[in-house]
Amino acid sequence: MAVRRSASPARAPEASEANELNASSAPRQWTFLTNHGHVLVCLSRNADARIRDIAAEVGITERAAQGILAELEADGYVTKVKRGRRNRYRIHPEQTFRHPAEDSHPVGDLLEIFTNRK
Repeated sequence: MAVRRSASPARAPEASEANELNASSAPRQWTFLTNHGHVLVCLSRNADARIRDIAAEVGITERAAQGILAELEADGYVTKVKRGRRNRYRIHPEQTFRHPAEDSHPVGDLLEIFTNRK
């Protein structure tokens, strides 16, 4: 007696194929600033912003915003000051960019473009 095999199920596309399909169906999105840059700009406009407000403005999760703030604080770009139950963030505009191509320029120059202040 012969055993009949059913037709094989449709093969799921591999990750690289799926990426190609997604890339061809939607235009690629990119920005000139990183999320770290967006967070700094957000704080320069509102030093009392809550993490949820920062996340919403930048378009990231609250957890990602928290991580970025921790990195910016650890590297000396911002200082967190407790005010009651809230935080206020002080930006250090004299800190320079991290990339060697721009490390002679202070981040305050960038923030001035977006906030009209120095």
